[in-house]
Formats: sequence, C-alpha cells, structure tokens
Amino acid sequence: MSSKKRVVVTGLGAVTPIGNNVPDFWSGLCEGRSGIAPITYFDTTDYTTKIAAEIKNINYEDHFERKDLKKIDLFTRFAMIASKEAFADAGLDRDKIDSFRFGVMIGSGMGGVWTIEEQLDVLWKKGAKRVSPFLIPKMIPNMASGMVSIALGLKGPNSAVCTACATATHAIGDSFKLIQRGDAVGMVCGGAESTITPLAIAGFMNMQALSSYNEEPTKASRPFDANRDGFVMGEGAGVLILEELEHAKARGARIYAEIVGYGLTGDAFHMTAPSPGGEGGARGMKMALDDAGIPPTEVQYVNAHGTSTPLNDKLETQAIKTVFGDHAYKLAISSNKSMIGHLIGAAGAAEAVATVKTVYENKIPCTLNYETPDPECDLDYVPNKMREAEVVYAISNSLGFGGHNTTICIKKYA
Repeated sequence: MSSKKRVVVTGLGAVTPIGNNVPDFWSGLCEGRSGIAPITYFDTTDYTTKIAAEIKNINYEDHFERKDLKKIDLFTRFAMIASKEAFADAGLDRDKIDSFRFGVMIGSGMGGVWTIEEQLDVLWKKGAKRVSPFLIPKMIPNMASGMVSIALGLKGPNSAVCTACATATHAIGDSFKLIQRGDAVGMVCGGAESTITPLAIAGFMNMQALSSYNEEPTKASRPFDANRDGFVMGEGAGVLILEELEHAKARGARIYAEIVGYGLTGDAFHMTAPSPGGEGGARGMKMALDDAGIPPTEVQYVNAHGTSTPLNDKLETQAIKTVFGDHAYKLAISSNKSMIGHLIGAAGAAEAVATVKTVYENKIPCTLNYETPDPECDLDYVPNKMREAEVVYAISNSLGFGGHNTTICIKKYA
C-alpha cells in the first residue's frame, strides 16, 4: 500500500479580468464572457498592441489600509485578496490550525514590474536619494508568498516559484508534493501577476508574441483557431488551499477535488519556442498521469495552456496526441485564456481553479472565438459554448519561456 498521503482541494480564490472572486470568475467562464478591452493603464499611441485583460471594478481600500497600499505592488495585492478568499472559502480559522504545519507557495513570473518602472522614472528624474525604500520588497517575486504568510499567520513551508508562464502550476504541484510526503498538512498555493505595463507590453509586442487584433478586443484571443495571431496579456491571481485528506476530514471541510498527479519537464531547446512536436510538454503530461497511476484513457478533460499563439497551440495539440493517441479525439479541451487573456505567472492558478470547478460541477468552459478550424489543431476544443459533461479526471497544462513544462492531474473526490 502506498505511503503517500492523499491531497485535496478545500478552498479557492481568484482575482481575474472577468471577476474579482471565484463565483464571478466561474460564472464568467461558463457564460463565455470576455475580459479583454482597450488598455486604460497607459497611453498606447505608439503601440501596435492596444488591448489587454485588465482587472476591473476593484477598490483596494476595501481590502487594505490606505497606509499599507504604497508598500504593496499590484501582483501582491492580487495574491493577498485571492488568498484571503480561498482561506475563508476553506472554512479555516488561523487560531485553530497548526500554523507551523501550514505553508504558502505563491509564485510570480515577473514580480513587481509596475514598481520597477515607476521607481526607474523617479531615479532618472529626481535622483537616487528619491527612490522608494519599498522598491526592493515591492518588486521581488517572492513577496506575494511572504505577505500572504504574514496576513494569515502561516509559518510552515514558505517559498515562491518563478518559471514564467509555468509558475503557478509548479507552485501547486510542488505544494502537492510537500503535503504528500508529510512536510505540511496544508498549503496556500498559486500565482499572481500584474504585467500590463508600458515596458512589459512593449517587450512582448516587439517579440511578436501579442495579438494586434485591436478592432474587436473580445475576439482577439482565439486559441486553436486558424486565425490566431498572438496572446493577449492578462493579470490577476489564483489561489488553492490544499490539505492532507485526513486533516481536511477531521475538521469537516468541504472537499472540491483531489490532486493526484504532477509532472514537470524541461525542453532544453530554445529560449521561447517549445521543443519540436511539443515533446517536452508531452513528457510532462505523461509524468503527471504516471504519478496519478492512471492510463490516458481515464481522462475526460484537458485545461490547455492554449495561448492563442500560432506555435504553442499547434505543438500543444501534437503533445496531446502523443500522450493520448486515439483517445485525444475523445477529450474535451478548452482554453480559459480565450476569455481572461494570459495571466503569465498566475495563469496556471486561475486555470487550476477553473479545472477544479469543472471536476466539481461537471461543467466545461468553452474556448471562446473558435470559428475557423486549423487542420493542425483538429481536436475537440469545446467551441464557444459551455458544455455539461461528467469529468472524473482532468489535467491542466502550463508551459513557460525557458522550456518549462508542467501538468497537474485533478480527480473528482470520492
């Protein structure tokens, strides 16, 4: 009998371009609502890309003391809001848990980009002595994890992952393993990002990664569609509460789903392009299924990385075919990025929240804007309308610049 501890999901939190909490986020996905619109954060006159998926309708003073806001970058704010939602959703009481056995692992792909740009401007215009003393603690990518641990009083394992767009799925998978081997009884885990900034948009734009479909922003992100032309930048956070099963049962927790597998691989191929045939991603998926101890035919749903870039979607499709064979054509596959854009280091966490909800509610969000089939992307991408279907096993994929590939396998709890 395996000595591995079972790990379950007991709480969910999210700040996304279509909802600043999980109920609004989930209803937006099920309705097929897009959060993509013209950028309002800065003047895009000199930009070929003028659209993004910004966080909307949020009053930070509802969540923080005004005096504290100047100390916390946007990505950390998102992480703290989502973490507090997830902690409350799990029914956790910080005074009734062993704080030394409950940890935090929230990653960020790029950290406090807003803070860096703002303080560089101060440096050039006003000199070194006017740079904020909060520059370093605001910008470092691990600060989301640090601030969440402070806010919730959690003193267990505390770390932060930084693997570009694979960040949050790595954080969830690593947290799963920490609990599975007994190093913690619970983890607050996920990712947070805020990179809709002048410099970040310019950088991604000039490497020709972003969509320039500015005329109809809600149609710009079109994963797997033949007319896809790049991803749309998003921002936000996703957080899951993972617990060791017996710990969750002992306190009478509601259980959404079980994490049963984790895979992570490297391409060793190219700075930004996936390896030929998506072989690194395929190995990551296979590793997760092997870790879960199930054959590919047991899976019903794939929450795809699905960025809406020409190369990613073709190679992810090839990777799915490599792993699943003929069963690939029986899978439901969809990309949440069609509605919320690409949340970079937070993408995998928002998508994990959605995948957990899919398993819990048997509702599969669609791939919005799938209109023109691509012969190289010929699987079932759940086009344009949410589908109700039994989902016992699902996987969620994330791929990152640098050749990072990671997959988690999520199972209906029974």
